[in-house]
Formats: sequence, C-alpha cells, structure tokens
Amino acid sequence: MALPWWRRGAIYQIYPRSFADADGDGIGDLRGIAAHLDHLEALGVEAVWLSPFYRSPMKDFGYDVADYTDVDPVFGTLADFDALVAEAHARGIRVIVDVVPNHSSDQHPWFVESRASRGNPKRDWYVWRDGREGGTEPPNGWRSAFPAVERAWSYNEATEQWWLHSFLPEQPDLNWDNPEVEAAIHDVLRFWLDRGVDGFRIDVTQKIAKDPAMRDDVPGEPARSEDWQPTIHERLRRLRAVADAYEGERILVGEVYLLDLERVVAYVNGGDELHLAHNFVFLQLDWDAAAFRASIDRWDELSSEAAWPAWFLSNHDHPRVASRFDEGTGLGEARARAVLLMLYALRGTPFVFQGEELGLPDAEIPDDRIVDVDGRDPERAPIPWAPPSDAGPGAGFTTGEPWLPITAEAERLNVAAQEADPASTLHLTRALARLRAAEPALQDGAQRTYDAGPDVLAWTRGDAFIALVNFAAESRPATLPGGGEVALSSDPKREVGPVGDTITLAPGEGLVLRRSC
Repeated sequence: MALPWWRRGAIYQIYPRSFADADGDGIGDLRGIAAHLDHLEALGVEAVWLSPFYRSPMKDFGYDVADYTDVDPVFGTLADFDALVAEAHARGIRVIVDVVPNHSSDQHPWFVESRASRGNPKRDWYVWRDGREGGTEPPNGWRSAFPAVERAWSYNEATEQWWLHSFLPEQPDLNWDNPEVEAAIHDVLRFWLDRGVDGFRIDVTQKIAKDPAMRDDVPGEPARSEDWQPTIHERLRRLRAVADAYEGERILVGEVYLLDLERVVAYVNGGDELHLAHNFVFLQLDWDAAAFRASIDRWDELSSEAAWPAWFLSNHDHPRVASRFDEGTGLGEARARAVLLMLYALRGTPFVFQGEELGLPDAEIPDDRIVDVDGRDPERAPIPWAPPSDAGPGAGFTTGEPWLPITAEAERLNVAAQEADPASTLHLTRALARLRAAEPALQDGAQRTYDAGPDVLAWTRGDAFIALVNFAAESRPATLPGGGEVALSSDPKREVGPVGDTITLAPGEGLVLRRSC
C-alpha cells in the first residue's frame, strides 16, 4: 500500500511576508511565491504550508483575520492564490493553508456586530463575561500568551462587559461553545478546500476548547483556558470529517502548543482527529543528545499505530536553529545542518521553515525596526535570494525596502551563492530529500534509538540505515552495530565509503550510513 503523501517527505513552511516580493513594496506576496516554485521543486518538498495571507489589519501580521475567505491586498488576490495552487500542483507540490479558528480580528464583521450590543445576534459568537468585584476586575485570572499584553481580558465600556483574547486585545476569542461559530469555521474550510487546497495547519488548536465555567487556573494542573478534554477531541473529529468529505487526502496539521507529550499524542492517536500534531516538547529541548533520545523514545512509547510524528525545531515564532544552538561554540551552522539531517532521517514528517535549507541565522533587528509585540522579528527576516553586492540591499527578496532587515550573512548565505556551492546547506537539503525519497526505509521503516556513546544521538531505520548526530562541541567516537557505509554526512569534509564498527564524528556532524547487516 502506498504511503500517504504527508508521510513521505518534507512540508515546507512559507511566511509570505518574508519569502519573495514580486511588486517591490518590500513585503512578500503570493506572486513572489509562485515565481520561486523552482526552488521548492528542487528541494523535493511534498507540500508548502502558507502562513496567513487573509485580509487583516496586521496587528499580529495576519493571525488577526478580518476576512477568512479573501486575500489581503498586500499579498495579492484570490486569482493570484488560485494561480499559485495550480502552478504548485502542476509541479507535484501540495498546498496547506493556515486557518485561525480560535480568534479573529476585532475588525472582522462578526466582532463588529458582537460588540455593538448585548442583544446583537452575534454577541454569543465571542466570549463576553461580566467582571468581578462589581464589574471592575476581569472575569478570571487568565493571561494572554503574549507576556507584554498581560491579562487576557479587555473591557468594553459601551456594553459594560469584558471580552476574552488569548493573544492581543485586537484578537478576540471566538466562542466555540456556540454551534454557529463551529459551523462558520467549517464553511471557511470548505471555501478553501473547494479552491483546491490540500489541508490546513490549525493555529493554536488546543485553544478551541476552554472550560465553559471560566474558572481560574490551578497551579500544577492543565490550564483551563485550553485543551478542555470534554470537548476538544469531538470538535477535532468534526473538523476532520469536513476534510475527509473531499476527494484525495486533505490533511489537518495542528499547532498543539502543549508541553505535555501525552496530551499532544492524544490528538493523533485515534486516527480520526489531526493527521499531524506539532510537537513543542521536542522544539523546546536543550541541545543535549540524551534529552533528544528520551523525547523521541517517549513519543514512540505513547503512540498508537495510527499516530505519526511531525518533527521541527524552528518556525516563524521561534529562533532559528543556527542561532539558538550555537551556544557560543561557533557551531551554529554545523548544528543547523545536522538538524536537517535529523529531521529527514527520523521516522515522521519533517517540517522545514523557510531559510533553514540555507542555514540562516536570526537577523539583527535594530530597536527602531522592531514591529512584533512578542520579539519574533529575528526569525521572520526576509529570505536573501541573491548577494546584496549584486542585487542591492533587498538581496533579491525585493527591489524596495524590506519590511524587516535582511540577515547580515546575506552575501554568503543567499540562494544564488549556495546554488553555486556543492558543499552548501542548500545542496545538503536537496540531497537529504533525494535520499529519503529513494529509500522506503527512511520513510516508513521501523525506528529504534541505541547507545552509541556519550553526546551522540543514534538510531536505526529498519535493517537498512543508521543515523547519528554528534551533540558535543568536540569530536566524538560512535559505535555502529555491524558497521556500514557512509550514505550522507552533514559535514562536507566527510569522505563517503565503508566504515567498521566505530566512527569518529566531527563537532556538530550528522551522518546517515547504510548498514552492512
């Protein structure tokens, strides 16, 4: 039986504002993405995931949606979107779009009506409550996910009630206890499915079910503002049914931002909710071989046969690997290359954030260029497509002024320069994709970690492959059960060929070997 497409290879995240700008306004757009489909095809990605491009006031750069069924003019038009989907599909690349079901913009017509009066028909589409202490204090102690915002409630003087916002005050939470809201979001999914999308990444999935009694959180217990067990899984099953009603495999990927792996795995164990759940326990691990091994093994222990992992170590909300794991060693780029090898060689679906295939570090953002309330600008800096010395300060991303500064490493790490360098991170990523595509054992083969020596993460894939990553800042020996032959290394200095029952890994090196027996 053929492996489902979403298990075969990588899913590549595009942050549209920062991928490629076709019209010179300094902000990436849909036509910019379409112009660079050759890059994505050469990477061998199974699908692209597009962060929000919907109409929005951009208080949270698109995660505050004012119209779920239209494209914001800064990104283009619905015709541009349709053309992008058609061109991607023609190249065998599927398209996943972000859906933001927990909250809308305060400029969405639903909320404009909801806040108009207590008697408005849309009032119960959002979460409104009377305050405590005579109405002067918020209904409970829930906090915004953005520390700078502090409390998760804001007061509406006209109607003398508080509205809930898990993020910015301009992002009011929808009331999923109202069946009309759930039905409206289902219709949003159908709108995009009818346009040919292959699935959805569901923003803050765990937030669509909250304690309806709005009780305060209890220290040491799961937050009552999310993952409300009596309702979350049924709501996800109904979302899954919407996707399953369409021909072809249309998938649901959940941002399940829970730091309890058992609860995360519950979202995929039944096989009738999410297809994939982003694993933030894995994302937040320190750079430590034992910690990674324990986390990988724990996922396997908790998983049913229906469950399938989604591996990632960076996205638009978190620092880039080359910066985060450098730790003053100067090994950031080497470790970023090793992480790519790890993601492609683990059993599960690799998610690659744009720019990770180039080994980009976080950009330096001067104080006067900061735009994000939660400090996420460095990882969102635009992609350098060409050397600034040739293409100007926009580095091929734009002919205008980039909305955020481009990395200072653009001259060296741009796409054109790496295209010309067979030892580059770009060529490594392509090689990893080719190797995985050619070898069923690296797609669906059984996985088992083993002890290869201090500071080394090691695992087997079926009887065919061994993978290793050196987490130390120095060289480390590693044992190889039965020996093998080097298939691919993240270190361009590594010579391919047969090895015995031990091998010495360079600092920050990742390695895939074909087993001898």
